[in-house]
Amino acid sequence: MSTTKKPLTGRQKAANFLIALGPEKSARIFQFMSEEEVEQLTLEIASVRQVSTEKLDSLNREFFEMCLAQQYISQGGINYAKEVLEKAYGADKTVEILSRISASLQVRPFDFMRKTEPSQLLNFIQSEHPQTIALILAYLEAEKASLILSALPPDRQSDVAKRIALMDTTSPDVIKEVERVLERKLSSLAPQEMSIAGGVKSVVDILNRVDRSTEKTIMEAMEVQDPELAEQIKKLMFVFEDIVMIDDRSVQRVLREVESHDLALALKGASSEVTQKVFGNMSSRASEMLQDDIQFMGPVRLRDVEEAQQRIVNIIRRLEETGEIVVARGGGDEIIV
Repeated sequence: MSTTKKPLTGRQKAANFLIALGPEKSARIFQFMSEEEVEQLTLEIASVRQVSTEKLDSLNREFFEMCLAQQYISQGGINYAKEVLEKAYGADKTVEILSRISASLQVRPFDFMRKTEPSQLLNFIQSEHPQTIALILAYLEAEKASLILSALPPDRQSDVAKRIALMDTTSPDVIKEVERVLERKLSSLAPQEMSIAGGVKSVVDILNRVDRSTEKTIMEAMEVQDPELAEQIKKLMFVFEDIVMIDDRSVQRVLREVESHDLALALKGASSEVTQKVFGNMSSRASEMLQDDIQFMGPVRLRDVEEAQQRIVNIIRRLEETGEIVVARGGGDEIIV
């Protein structure tokens, strides 16, 4: 009878590794997984009887090698990782390591553009079809995509933003064809399943980072072209005037982060409701000082006011992302308790 044991599956390896880590560290890892993944791993862990020292050492080495490979890939891409790993482990071992992570490796389309300056990228893609630009921006970081979208001609901004919002899934073949046109191919390790990018959330992330003038131009055009889509986007967006919808404690938390000059500048162009909301969450002395600053500031450029408002909105979004404040979105049907 053969005594050869079947190699462990990826799930079995993960289960054994979590057992070795212990319950406390494993629980922290579970927090980053979906309920389905946790359930599958829990069942796998329950079926494990014991883990030999030899097997545990092997799993630890494999885990370390995969983490190392992922780190090199994030630093300089597949070719850089391959070069460094070959120097450390040799060609055969490198092939083995990269093969193990190929199924889970997330090499996003247009990855080569991520290290390109936005100004250079704009020159590179601005002559492309709006759908091509939308596809590229949907895969870029929202910060970089917002800079490029802001620099496009106004008549193209709303068109590209709308195409991003309406984008759903894109075939790998289409992505590869676009990359070929841009003289770049997908890595051989790129996943072959349908790539998901774009959508309303994607365009909201981008619009939340563009300047107010660009945001207004795009939203006004979109309200004419597609009112229903514009309403979906507005429900997910937060603008300076929405401060009136934040609870008083959260407003006070925001004000602690805002520079006094920015606050005075921002309120120069604010509605009476916003002004009352801000003053109502300050001490009498602080409120009087702020009103004096606004009064003695004199005429200011609208652009400066909008930029100050955008900086405050960025603070609000940052505090919301870290969970320090709660921002109700989508109207009165969202209840905060």
